[in-house]
Amino acid sequence: MSSLSKKFEELSSVYPTGTSSSLVLPLLHFVQEEKGYVTQEDAAAISDCTGVPAIQVTEALTWYTMFRRAPAGRHVVKICRNISCSLRGAERLIDHLRKQLGVEVGETSADGRFTLLTVECLASCGTAPAMQVDETYHENLDEAAVDRILGSLR
Repeated sequence: MSSLSKKFEELSSVYPTGTSSSLVLPLLHFVQEEKGYVTQEDAAAISDCTGVPAIQVTEALTWYTMFRRAPAGRHVVKICRNISCSLRGAERLIDHLRKQLGVEVGETSADGRFTLLTVECLASCGTAPAMQVDETYHENLDEAAVDRILGSLR
């Protein structure tokens, strides 16, 4: 039995009968925790386990920015480019990050340390511009703050 099947059985025992669609997100998280990203094949396997149509699993996989669909660097840097962040300098910070990390948006640095991504919203409109590095949120950013954050990473 695969680890995905075991996890499905474990979660199924906790969730009410008939709510297998509720298992999609926990299973996507599980796969990402296990291998670092989720492929279309993984989404198909989740569909098979849950009985949820493959298109719905794929929709969840592509909608949420926390799921990666390809291998990523040791640190994943996500910068918000929604309207509030853009008005407060996000585009400038994206350019700064591209130069500092030596990558384009969507790429991973040659040394494998950083992956740079843009996201539509980090829900920090009042403290824009915002960036998420791994699981930590950073707000009210400027170039100096970004440099301090990057410098603190190992």
